[in-house]
Amino acid sequence: MNTSPRSTIERPQRTTTNTGSFATIRPHLEITGDLGPRYDEILTPEALEFIAELHDRFAGTRHDLLAARLQTRVDAANGRDPRFLSETAHIRRDPNWTVAGAGPGLEDRRVEITGPTDRKMAINALNSGAKVWLADQEDATSPTWANVIEGQLTLFDAVRGQLSFTSPEGKEYTVTAEATPTIVMRPRGWHLVEKNLTFVDRANRRMAASGSLVDFGLYIFHNARKLIGSGSGPYFYLPKLESHREARLWNDIFSHAEDHLNIGHGTIRATVLIETIQAAFEMEEILYELRDHCAGLNAGRWDYIFSIIKTFRARGRRFVFPDRKQITMTVPFMRAYTELLVSTCHQRGAYAIGGMSAFIPNRRDPAVTAQALEQVSADKRREATDGFDGTWVAHPDLIPTARAEFDRVLGDRPNQLERTRDEVVVTAAQLLDVESIGGQISEAGVRGNVIIALRYIESWLRGVGAAAIDNLMEDAATAEISRSQIWQWIHDNSVTAEGRRIDRPWVEELVAEVFAGLERTPGDRFDDALEVFRTAALEPEFPTFLTVGAYARFL
Repeated sequence: MNTSPRSTIERPQRTTTNTGSFATIRPHLEITGDLGPRYDEILTPEALEFIAELHDRFAGTRHDLLAARLQTRVDAANGRDPRFLSETAHIRRDPNWTVAGAGPGLEDRRVEITGPTDRKMAINALNSGAKVWLADQEDATSPTWANVIEGQLTLFDAVRGQLSFTSPEGKEYTVTAEATPTIVMRPRGWHLVEKNLTFVDRANRRMAASGSLVDFGLYIFHNARKLIGSGSGPYFYLPKLESHREARLWNDIFSHAEDHLNIGHGTIRATVLIETIQAAFEMEEILYELRDHCAGLNAGRWDYIFSIIKTFRARGRRFVFPDRKQITMTVPFMRAYTELLVSTCHQRGAYAIGGMSAFIPNRRDPAVTAQALEQVSADKRREATDGFDGTWVAHPDLIPTARAEFDRVLGDRPNQLERTRDEVVVTAAQLLDVESIGGQISEAGVRGNVIIALRYIESWLRGVGAAAIDNLMEDAATAEISRSQIWQWIHDNSVTAEGRRIDRPWVEELVAEVFAGLERTPGDRFDDALEVFRTAALEPEFPTFLTVGAYARFL
């Protein structure tokens, strides 16, 4: 990476104030990462001061909530299942509150395209014809320092209509669409840090900055007024929430940012991904906490599956999953989850956005493309028929197929919020009914998980967070499913349909065989990927997220 001298960015000065016999330090951020071209346009003193203020006010609550997550996992491991909260029943019983709903430019969300924020992918998304672009700084982006800051530069230029890109081969890419999608930016989850920025608090304690606060803070600080002036607004997808208390923290941050930037209370809109089993039991409470800023909920299917495996991984056969391909959106516990999401959203005036099918077309293979379009069509037909107001795709070629299914149901309407689905009643037992899937674990399924995990982790370590592998779009969530299933099968002493016990020695042999067959290229990261996989899937201790340790050691 080309770097410019660190002196190109003016660092906030550390100041002290004497208070009696104590000296307090002005909270500030220090940059430890290399500085590339134009980084000074993003890492301005004013922006860093704003993010330091966010840390000063909210980092403590973030740490408390992360600690609460640990206790929740201990409770689950000890046999305590998630539940609908009795202490918040009054919120669920009160029919009189609704959320803010769609902001300007979010009225019609029938097809949203997701993707990372590198310049080429961003231009393709903006030219795609989708209604919304989910500009993803989370699971589709490997959080290298370059990806984090250059992704912000991509967004900065996109918001100002000045985004362009020239490939190493000399091909030029520009935004040519007359109408571009509304941008909804997804910051990193609460559990992730930004190690290239250090927060120094009032007691002179040093800690890695929060990835969430960095991503959110840089984007809104630089772009809020421009977005509002163009008829849109600062909009966000919120990932990995596990409770309404975490939603309350985001709401407090939004209110503070609106005051600081003088953009008016309620200008920010957030769509929350319901992608943890804990959040599924608190959907209404999450909407309630964010009601002045909330546009809707999204069914984040892959992380949701991962969350259930992770939460109940040591709870016995009741929670052992079969091959990943058998965990479809039509199995009972996934139907319960999506039915509850649509019903909850529409009763509160919130949009319900469907998830992403992993199938993608292959322009060099018509048969693969035909199968992908058939699978996506069926998936989006189910969502539109069930009452969803929009859906995700990961490839521009899938937009016409997805749009056709929603057009068939919506017609000229921008949504179907009037379908409140009052008939839906979902119980805790239905949300936790993994056992009814049935199915089997095959040797091919075990091998497939090893292949996907190794190939995706290697891609992620090279800085590519969304990878097409065997005609499926894989991101961090699907890699997490793959490695966590391996861990669960080993620790449950599961047996394949062919009669082979899944134990560590056999999986080690399989890993060695797969690894030996990988196509190697100069500079690949497969050796590191193997080490990450072993730590995440084969050790007795189960890392909560494989990306946390991999980021600390290898990025």
